[in-house]
Amino acid sequence: MTLKGKRIGFGVTGSHCTLEEIMPEMKRLREMGAEVIPFVSHTVLSTDTKFGSSDHWKKEILKASGQDDIIDSIVKAEPFGPKTPLDAMLIAPLTGTSISKFANAMTDSPVLMGAKATLRNSKPVVLAISTNDALGLNGVNVMKLMATKNIYFVPFGQDAPEQKPNSLVARMEAIPATIEAAIHGRQYQPVIIEKFRD
Repeated sequence: MTLKGKRIGFGVTGSHCTLEEIMPEMKRLREMGAEVIPFVSHTVLSTDTKFGSSDHWKKEILKASGQDDIIDSIVKAEPFGPKTPLDAMLIAPLTGTSISKFANAMTDSPVLMGAKATLRNSKPVVLAISTNDALGLNGVNVMKLMATKNIYFVPFGQDAPEQKPNSLVARMEAIPATIEAAIHGRQYQPVIIEKFRD
């Protein structure tokens, strides 16, 4: 597997309970030789939760990405279309709210602008979902994105089927393999996996 020399946008949205899990993957992409450019949603930028303050996560994202700046506005994200294109855009974690907005062309955050700019260039957008309603009202949006050209999914499964029967979470450790396959125009398989184990 090689991502050496690839420019990967790494979009982070507000599934705060998943942020700790994606930091090692951001570092791993760098270790594989990719340039990682972090994008954050307004929620990540401004919300303090029991999982950490917004300032804490900004510092962690900068450290993991090796960058000295975060793409934290639509104005900063827009040039990643024609001016400074990415080889791929990853969104991890991708919340239910952002799934719904992305599937319905509502580009109202830096992360979604980065994704839109990448699709504009016919480059892959890779989605690592983390949402409590993927098997509920958001199911139609997940399937809409699955059927969209140049959109690929990190394998996902139910994370807590008894407690949260509509919840789906991506297997974050499969991010690098999914990105590499997407760059070559392939969906990494299998997409639907067993995430939960008793």
